[in-house]
Amino acid sequence: MDKLAKFELMEKIVRQLEDLGRSQQAVLEKVGKIEVDNIELGDKNLEKILPDIYQRTADNHTAITELIDSFADKTTNFGEKNNVDRLREQKEIQNVQ
Repeated sequence: MDKLAKFELMEKIVRQLEDLGRSQQAVLEKVGKIEVDNIELGDKNLEKILPDIYQRTADNHTAITELIDSFADKTTNFGEKNNVDRLREQKEIQNVQ
């Protein structure tokens, strides 16, 4: 795999991780809303299980956020080290010819 293709794949993974983080945030919000609704309903099973689901999801969200930060930095450093902008320009010139 050439350096430009590797960089583009790394960028794609960063976008996918960011999407995963947004999905986890949405799950947290939904679980929170169910917990609030259950205050009125008072279902013991929901009351027992939802806090665990919330905590595990929150832990996953934290891990994903940390992974995004480190992998995005790695991607940026790789791009700078390998002068990806120049590689993209060269690729565009080759595609025109």
